[in-house]
Amino acid sequence: MATKKINIATNSNIRKCIIICAILFALLLLSTIFALTNSFSEKIIAGISIYGIDISNLTVDEAYDKVKQAYDANIKKNINVKLNEYKTTISLEQVEVKYDIANAINEAYTIGRSKNIIINNYDIIVSKLFHKEIKNEIEINEIELDKIVEDISAKVPGIVEESSYYIEENNLIITNGKEGIKVKKDDFKNVIIDNIKKQMNGLEIKEINIPFEQKQPEEINVEKIRQEIYQEPQNAYYEEKTSKLYKEKNGIDFSISIEEAKAIVAEKKEEYIIPLAITKPEVTTNDLAKQDFFPEQISKFITRYDESDENRSTNIKLASEKINGTILMPGETFSYNKTVGQRTIKAGYKEASIYMNGKVVDGIGGGICQVSSTLYNAVLQANLEIVSRKNHYFVTGYVSPSRDATVSYGTIDFQFKNSRTYPIKIQCTSQNGICQIQIYGIKEEKEYEVVIEDAVTEIIPYTTRYVETNNLETGEEKEIQQGVNGYKSEAYRILKYNGQVISKTLLSKDSYNPLERIVEKGK
Repeated sequence: MATKKINIATNSNIRKCIIICAILFALLLLSTIFALTNSFSEKIIAGISIYGIDISNLTVDEAYDKVKQAYDANIKKNINVKLNEYKTTISLEQVEVKYDIANAINEAYTIGRSKNIIINNYDIIVSKLFHKEIKNEIEINEIELDKIVEDISAKVPGIVEESSYYIEENNLIITNGKEGIKVKKDDFKNVIIDNIKKQMNGLEIKEINIPFEQKQPEEINVEKIRQEIYQEPQNAYYEEKTSKLYKEKNGIDFSISIEEAKAIVAEKKEEYIIPLAITKPEVTTNDLAKQDFFPEQISKFITRYDESDENRSTNIKLASEKINGTILMPGETFSYNKTVGQRTIKAGYKEASIYMNGKVVDGIGGGICQVSSTLYNAVLQANLEIVSRKNHYFVTGYVSPSRDATVSYGTIDFQFKNSRTYPIKIQCTSQNGICQIQIYGIKEEKEYEVVIEDAVTEIIPYTTRYVETNNLETGEEKEIQQGVNGYKSEAYRILKYNGQVISKTLLSKDSYNPLERIVEKGK
């Protein structure tokens, strides 16, 4: 009996093995046929997506169109950022986000199409059951992103003000810094990049809070300032062999000891005055006046202002007088803040409308940004190198978007370099409602025609805010602040020679916030 039971069990196992083998063979045959069929298909296998976009059972062209459409939609969205009351937007177009769609589609198409049928079967089954996401790295123009981070970091309200100085007549004026906030630029940049990736994945992004920290200004270093301003007197002279003019330099030093200067800045004051010993050179450019060093007008630009606004007109004229007659040697950098100095009542500046914390308010020196913007355009026309320039929070009325240059003493400066072969002289006048800046010098051997091209790329409509008041009759309305649309814009500098375009260079891509309309409404 025992022997018979063993034979029955053995036969049963053999039958099971045969059935299993048959099933496996059938599965292998079917999967092989399936894999071969897929290899001849022009469609991507099921379960494949790119950045959350399902491309299952699509041809390469169909998948490309679907992903491209979603990509274009995402790249036109804005990322909103804020810090307290300050708000602005960053567009993905500004940072030139790029994504290799063709490469991702190609990777998707090759899944299940290798030379190994077993691997193909595995890929097909896994993709169907568990889904496969293809993620290529997003490319971002980090140079442009750095510019945006720098720009926003300089414009947020309440920013820390470092101490600064300028020379006025025989005095060194040092302005004490003020405690404030400092944007954590690296953290801010990383948050932006992270959110760009999320947005490209089609995820809805909320407003980003700009990371910051409270910061005290650096202590005033009197010894360092003395080293920076100290110079021996130098006579002006003209080098006939090279046709170059060398401008005179005043000898400059403290007229008091370092210890006395340190004692002055040790007091808690907003402004410190350190007397200087100025030694005049024996020969100045005026003494060489028989030679005309600035014979030709290189560029000219004008803007108009309302002369009936006396305070603003006064500020414009004061700033113009500070700039007028400035001579820049080749390679020398012009600083608007150091040339014009701090805008104070003592210096003669008056209160006029300025932009502050997203609102129009009265502030000391309102109007001087019109002079810096006029100068910016004259500098562009002269084909000079821009070192530092930022646009306003709101669009201005005296120049087109992307043609302005805002300034704020201690935080935002406008700087440019004389990148020409010869010295230049700036003539700036403001009278009869016209601010005019002309740059004179010697034209280059190959002088280009300069064309500045600006364009608005997007309009951001303003919103209206109603404020209830008891000062008006019920239902009565009174507009207390006019609304102004915001803009996204860009500007290019085009160089031409003999009528032919030689180059077209992007100057800036700018974003201007809308100014909300405020209406009082009777309760």
